[in-house]
Amino acid sequence: MLVGLDFGEPDYAESLAEAEQLAVSAGVRGLKVVKGRREKPDPALFAGKGKVVEIAEAVAVTRAPLTIFNHQLSPVQERNLEQRLQCRVVDRTSLILDIFAQRARSHEGKVQVELAQLEHLQTRLVRGWTHLERQKGGIGLRGPGETQLETDRRLIGKRVKLLKGKLQRLQAQRAVQRRARDRACVFGVSLVGYTNAGKSTLFNRLTHAQAYAADKLFATLDTTTRRIHTQTGAAIVVSDTVGFIRHLPHSLVAAFRATLEETAHADLLLHVVDGSSPDRDVQIAAVNQVLAEIGADRIPQVLVYNKIDLTQLEPRVERDEYGKIARVWISAQSGAGLDLARLALEEHATDALRRTETKNSAAA
Repeated sequence: MLVGLDFGEPDYAESLAEAEQLAVSAGVRGLKVVKGRREKPDPALFAGKGKVVEIAEAVAVTRAPLTIFNHQLSPVQERNLEQRLQCRVVDRTSLILDIFAQRARSHEGKVQVELAQLEHLQTRLVRGWTHLERQKGGIGLRGPGETQLETDRRLIGKRVKLLKGKLQRLQAQRAVQRRARDRACVFGVSLVGYTNAGKSTLFNRLTHAQAYAADKLFATLDTTTRRIHTQTGAAIVVSDTVGFIRHLPHSLVAAFRATLEETAHADLLLHVVDGSSPDRDVQIAAVNQVLAEIGADRIPQVLVYNKIDLTQLEPRVERDEYGKIARVWISAQSGAGLDLARLALEEHATDALRRTETKNSAAA
């Protein structure tokens, strides 16, 4: 059961359609979508009492074992809804976290996802987390008079501390790698964009890599980096990163800071946009919001309007007032306009290399 309430937001329809895609990406088969309008969320149930009765009846008829709210629920609202609906209830944040847990492949990605999940669960009543106690032996761990809930919270707190320590070490390793690239005068490019905009397909085209690419939300979680060779001889390293989404949970942004730091330290961002989406302007704004949150909003961008094969547009570039390529129209799937994307990379890399040489000469 998918529930989406309209509180007057301009992107309500697009957000609800996106929630349906998220559910499919998580491996869930939707039985029914329940819609409604409200001025503001109910403090206890999020939806009004009458709407909750409607959802409960639909759950009973369809025997849905899960209800997904396309909103962020408080712990109290989640608990109250589960009691009324007699089924498991998850919000948009939990749904995204579940997809991330399914997709993480690298050690770093798994650590980041687990940290985000645990920090999200710390705010909830901890049900079903006694397996952590069993893994660690159980007997002797519980203090005198300590409840099961307190035990679970303490064990989660210890695990969070351990994971944060691991991420700090991984961040230090990435910092060493970045310093090595800086010394070698390597131009760093990060592919950023809304989820399913075609970043991984473009990455594979540019670098001749075999990164996983699929027509689904959050197909890529783990950062992949490859060097590309240019006709000008400029050394360019391109990184494929996790896609963004509107209302991206802050816990995920915080947990994935180690990965997103690659973006924050890039010399250029290729901001890949689904040029065929009528919602592209909202998606661009959502990506820029996350970039600002991680301190990457001042890095030069080239907007890459992808999927022109679906819009009947021709490949082209648009330059800014300084003569630099600012926008490119391509199709990563068909390969149309890829030479223009490479040209944008080469021009920006050559300019950066020239500025570095000038600076070094002045310093000498």
